[in-house]
Amino acid sequence: MPSPCPEISSDLLLNSPSVAIRDVYCRGTHRDRGAEEHARVTSLVFTYRGTYVRHVGHSQSVAEANQVLFFNAGESYRVSHPVSGGDACLSLVAHPTLLAEIAQPALLDNKSTATFRPNRLRIDARTQALVAMLRYSLREGTAESLEAESLALTLLQRALGPRTTRGPRGTYGNQRTVDRIKLLLASNLTRRWTLSDIAAEIHASPIYLTQVFQQVEGMPLYRYQLRLRLARSLDLLYKYDDLTALALEVGFSGHSHFTAAFRRTYGRSPSAFKRAALGR
Repeated sequence: MPSPCPEISSDLLLNSPSVAIRDVYCRGTHRDRGAEEHARVTSLVFTYRGTYVRHVGHSQSVAEANQVLFFNAGESYRVSHPVSGGDACLSLVAHPTLLAEIAQPALLDNKSTATFRPNRLRIDARTQALVAMLRYSLREGTAESLEAESLALTLLQRALGPRTTRGPRGTYGNQRTVDRIKLLLASNLTRRWTLSDIAAEIHASPIYLTQVFQQVEGMPLYRYQLRLRLARSLDLLYKYDDLTALALEVGFSGHSHFTAAFRRTYGRSPSAFKRAALGR
């Protein structure tokens, strides 16, 4: 009999003295919290497909394409997958001195070991695009080591920069409410949710939900969902020549709506991004 597929697998895409990059896949078969795990090295983890929840002590972070999660060396954590489908992430491990130089001092708990205070930060659209560009260029072999390292450093600077990062705000209860909204949206990216639909699922008023989400995440709920859909399209671009089919796959009404939103968010059309990322 063939051996069962592992729960977690990874591909090493780059390994240099300054940064190591892995493409990590998880089947997500454990809906509840799994066994305790320990991070061996500090890593920045960018989820580009699916979602999961990481539990560190009494805190939790929803991992999805609008976030970067920090896994600190020696830190214990558990992972749950309340939304089926598994996940895929790009994991970057940079030398501690490099991280200490790039990161804002307020983000670091220990500068010598580059241990981060927050569990996660929200990233902007350009950072999402850099994650996709780096992954595609390494997988397709279109970037040599020097170019890939430079792109990785740009990604780190963008993800940890003072003008592009944002930690969660608001009370513990408000953050948990927002986490529930995120998981609800992630459960069906193509659904055209209304505020009333979300409010009914979360058992709260539409006005309260919009206010709480804006407070915690710093952006309107509708824009957050749009960014999730566009991030999914970055992951699927290589599979599609028909942009109308891709648009429908990620929840847009058609080609023009999708292309306009993509260009407005990432600064170029889907076709132009695909050519740049894949080298063809």
